[in-house]
Amino acid sequence: MRETDADRQVREEAESSAYRANAGELRQFVERFERLDAEKKDIAEQQKEVMAEAKARGYDTKVLRKVIALRKRDKDDIAEEEAVLDMYKSALGM
Repeated sequence: MRETDADRQVREEAESSAYRANAGELRQFVERFERLDAEKKDIAEQQKEVMAEAKARGYDTKVLRKVIALRKRDKDDIAEEEAVLDMYKSALGM
């Protein structure tokens, strides 16, 4: 099939487009993402090891995870949540 003038124009515009994929730059993005993904897996493994060590020393890892989650939150939000929880427990006779 022969290339028409319209086909050639579309091809030339695509080739000169600012959106043209630069293979080197694209490869860098992919490789950076892959490195970060590998680091994330390594960190997750280290976190598992920390929890296993804490468990081996007798700590309750479920409670430990809750403490870690609480440390990430705002103290006022925690206090408000605890107040509401106490109110609900009181209402239920707990």
